[in-house]
Amino acid sequence: MSDEIRIPHPLVAILPVAVLISFLAVVITLFGSDSLSGGSQIALLLATAVCICIAVAFYRVPWEKIEAQIGKTIGGISVTLFILLCIGMLSGSWMISGVVPTMIYYGIQIMSPQYFLVSACGICAMVSLLSGSSWTTIATIGVALLGIGHALGVSEAWTAGAIISGAYFGDKMSPLSDTTILASSATGVDLFEHIRYMMFTTVPTFTLSLIIFFIAGLDHGSDEELQIALYTEGLSKTFNITLWTLLVPVLTGVLIVRRVPSLIVLFVSSVMAGAVALLAQPHILTEIAGNDSMVRGLAISFYGSTSVDTGHAELNELVATGGMAGMLNTIWLILCAMCFGATMVACGMIESITRVIMRWVRGRVSLVSSTVGTGLFLNVTTGDQFISIVLNADIYKEAYREQGYEKRLLSRTTEDAATVTSVLIPWNTCGMTQATVLGVPTLTYLPYCFFNYLSPLMSIVIAAIGWRIYRRTSD
Repeated sequence: MSDEIRIPHPLVAILPVAVLISFLAVVITLFGSDSLSGGSQIALLLATAVCICIAVAFYRVPWEKIEAQIGKTIGGISVTLFILLCIGMLSGSWMISGVVPTMIYYGIQIMSPQYFLVSACGICAMVSLLSGSSWTTIATIGVALLGIGHALGVSEAWTAGAIISGAYFGDKMSPLSDTTILASSATGVDLFEHIRYMMFTTVPTFTLSLIIFFIAGLDHGSDEELQIALYTEGLSKTFNITLWTLLVPVLTGVLIVRRVPSLIVLFVSSVMAGAVALLAQPHILTEIAGNDSMVRGLAISFYGSTSVDTGHAELNELVATGGMAGMLNTIWLILCAMCFGATMVACGMIESITRVIMRWVRGRVSLVSSTVGTGLFLNVTTGDQFISIVLNADIYKEAYREQGYEKRLLSRTTEDAATVTSVLIPWNTCGMTQATVLGVPTLTYLPYCFFNYLSPLMSIVIAAIGWRIYRRTSD
């Protein structure tokens, strides 16, 4: 971090965070699940304003420095914003083309309610491991699994927790994952050495999560035949249910295996689904367009909200989509969160707070615990897991070196903390995105994302035990 500015006192540096938390508490109390439709964004901007006022008035931080950091930070997530728009387009096209309805139609007849949660978690883990992207996994197979769980009578909070737990396991352990590559490169650790070392904390955590989902699933009885019949009847009458539509996810899987970039995969998959919609669901497109052209209906499914009358209110809600327009609140929130995080960095607030944390580092357990705590703190304050990973690595590199611990311990702990907890924070890019894609508020699914909040705890437990933690022999 730059020494050009005077670093604020820690009690001053924590003020914008306290203001943000206070504003968010008021917003959530007043607006509930609608808080992410504008209230949370305003809270982030007000907290950003408080941070800027303190820095400019009392520490003479030049506005140009703050503005440059905001531009740099937002510029760094520009591709993420395009990915979000493509996810919105994909969710609309996969639904209207019949891809998701077909997966739901057959899935609810094959999957058992008792084993649904553990199966959903395992399926998402496998897909995410192959794709390297939790976002792509959740936006595709995750949406279909949520619909299947709904039809089977499984709580959407439990289902979302299973989907997210599996998706983030695969994202964390895949050599194709951008966060995994970033954590290893930011700490100077070989990618595959980093992945192998993460297994000592990640595999036990994921196993424990699967056991929890397995036990929880046993409480779901098999008396949902009426609900299943209602869904299958409604879907078959409304959509042209055919296995040919599943060529879209199959071809998408081929692109993923061939390591095509996520942005391209999402866009191409959306276009393929659009072509399928024109061939298999012309009546749906006409209905969406108000008895106008199918092409207009397809365009609306890409960029706007759509609703299809299936004859059942619950099913209507399930097959409704928001398209690219449905992602705009998410993008707005991300931009506001990036402004807050960039301002905290530019004004030296983050550095001031982390210096206090470093004073408490005395040994292996406190070092790992501090790394975990800082990763979570950075996810809260910067609103983005990529920024959290890079800052966490920069903050603790010297501390791990001075205490003689291997760099791979830092890379693993950073992933255990920063990567997986980002989805648990409503205003973080990951938390807002998954809440929007799944239609389940972050605070609703949070208690059931066992893998995500057990991972940092497991990292601390393993540090306390000292299992496979060695002193550094060389740089």
